[in-house]
Parts: sequence; structure tokens; C-alpha cells
Amino acid sequence: MRPLLPPTCALLLLAACTGGPGLRETSSNSRADVATQAPRPALVVPEAFVSDPTTGAELDSLATWPTPDGGTWLVATAKASHQLHVFDADTGRPLRRLGGEGAAPGQFNRPNGIAVMGDVAFVVERDNHRVQALRMPDFEPLGLFGADELRSPYGIWLHETAPYAYDAYVTDSFMYGDDYSQVPDWNELAERVKRFHVEFDADGQVQATFQGSFGDTHPDTALRMVESLAGDAAHDRLLIADEDRRHVSTLRDYALSGRFTGRSLPDKTFGAEAEGVALWNCRDGQGYWVAVDQLAPLTQFHLFDRISLAYRGTFQGETTSYTDGITLNAAPSRAFSGGALYAVHDDQAITAFDLREVARVLGLEHNCTD
Repeated sequence: MRPLLPPTCALLLLAACTGGPGLRETSSNSRADVATQAPRPALVVPEAFVSDPTTGAELDSLATWPTPDGGTWLVATAKASHQLHVFDADTGRPLRRLGGEGAAPGQFNRPNGIAVMGDVAFVVERDNHRVQALRMPDFEPLGLFGADELRSPYGIWLHETAPYAYDAYVTDSFMYGDDYSQVPDWNELAERVKRFHVEFDADGQVQATFQGSFGDTHPDTALRMVESLAGDAAHDRLLIADEDRRHVSTLRDYALSGRFTGRSLPDKTFGAEAEGVALWNCRDGQGYWVAVDQLAPLTQFHLFDRISLAYRGTFQGETTSYTDGITLNAAPSRAFSGGALYAVHDDQAITAFDLREVARVLGLEHNCTD
């Protein structure tokens, strides 16, 4: 049977830094040089909760799922333990862990990006070079795709093109050299994002067709080191975070077709690495992009206008630091009537920000939380 997927689904995700045969490790092993320039002035929004730390897992990316009983799950990838960790999104209480290292269905090898569409979680595995689909809530394996095309995948964003049909965009940040810090030649950077068309057969198994690769190759605007991306189908926009601070770390603006628009956020927008990115979708087509600036000692979250990309403000928490992935759940939940932003803290914990408090402190439009 088909997975239980509603015709229209909202997806917000993020992905983050890892080591090995893709990007250099920055979130855990190179923190002395995280902050390279003065941060923007940031207002303080206290965290609604900070989960208990989990050592040895290296939490990375996040996604939410509304449970049938009216609750919300927060699912995190754990790179080092090759697992998924599930939390109660209202309290941060850990609920379960699943998976383990391996290549069989239901196992993972360095899971990084994650996205949830309807009742299906899509998990990007860097070292298995694939995307795995699993049906919630039991995480039943529904199939794999990308093993023939992906080399070092990280982040994922999906756009629903028809009921039960999606275009999946996956960043592929393969690198060269003994320490995997050498950016490929310009012509190879045209393969930084790979697109697949994903459907489900009569038995509910995933079927994917490779649709090609894209990425600008001009020396000033090429996608050099990429992980996080998120899209806005209503405005034909895909924002892709380039983390290479040796050049400039920023968000590049693409159309869903893969065409680079020529727009990026201004140089020096980010004091450190541009990491997770998520869309805060508000009523009447308005909203904000939220992007992580992986500064020390506290992460900053920059907000930009959904349509114009104009800067709208910056906030930080009292605790959250070294953030990789984020996800934004704008739907009301038991604890957050106006939605919540979730962030990874120091590879070990999950934090939550009440969006009503974010809107109040930054003086944002009320139509995002009412």
C-alpha cells in the first residue's frame, strides 16, 4: 500500500558539518577558528528547553513529524553512532534510538541530512552514498536511491510536484586531497546539487529517477562546500549554503530548475560558516528565511525577508552553540501555539525557541504566529 502522505506537505530542514570523505570537520574539531569576524548585533531569545546531552552521537540534522495522537516528534540524525534519535518536540525528552552502522535497509553509515514528507522520513547517508526512505512511526524501510549518482551527500530538500510525487534535491560535497579539504575543479562544481524524481509504487516502495546535476562554476559564485539547502516553491527559490570560509560563506539563490539567479546574500553577512537554513512560512505569502551563523561562543540566527531576502534581524539564545542543523515547525503544537524553531546544540543536545517569543523580540509580523 502507499505511504500515508497528505497531498500537500510543508518541509523545512537543515544539514551540517561532518568529517571524512566530504567536507572538513569544523563543528567539533576546529572550533578555535570558528569566529572570524565581528558578529551582527543579536537580541537574546531564551531557549524554551535544552535537552539532556548525548555524548558520542554527534547530532547533526533535524526534522519534525506530527504524531497521530496530537504530539510532535523531533528526529535527529546521529553521525557518529549511525542512528536516528527521536525526541518529544514539546519537551526535548528522548523517546527512542534506532538504526546502527551498516548498509542493510534500516541501518545507516554516517547519516547527515533528514527530511520528513507526510509519513515518510528521507535520510541522507554520506558514507553509504544514498538516500533511504522510512515510513513513520515504525521507521519501516521503503527503499533507497542515489547510490549510483551520489558521492558524498549531505543535505536534502523535497518539493511535492503531485500527490505522492516529489523532486528531491541533494547536496553532494565530494572533496579531494589527503584531508578532504581540496575543492574540486570548476567543471566538477556543476555537480554540487543532484535532483531526483521520487514516487511510490503500489506496494509503497520508493522509486526514484535521476534528473541531473547543477551548480554554478564561476570562481566568484561557485558552490564550493555545500550541505544545507531549503526551498520555497511558491517563489521558485532554492537557497543553498556554501560553507567555504576560505572564499566566502553565504547563501546562494537558485531557481528550482537549477539555474543560478546571480543573487547571494551580501559578503560578510555571516561571521562564521553559513549552516542550517529553514523557511518560516507565514500567512498571505509572507515569511522569513532563518539561517545559522556558526559563531562562538553562541550561535546566531539571522532572519531575511522571504521574498526580497532583505535582512530582518538576528537573535541568539542563552545556551545554543556550534549549531549544525535546524528545523522550523510553524504548526501549533501542545507546547508551542505559534510554532517552534529547533536547533542542534554542540553536537550533543537539542534546543527549542518559541516562535512567538522570536517574533516579539525581533518585532516581526504577527501573521507568522497568530
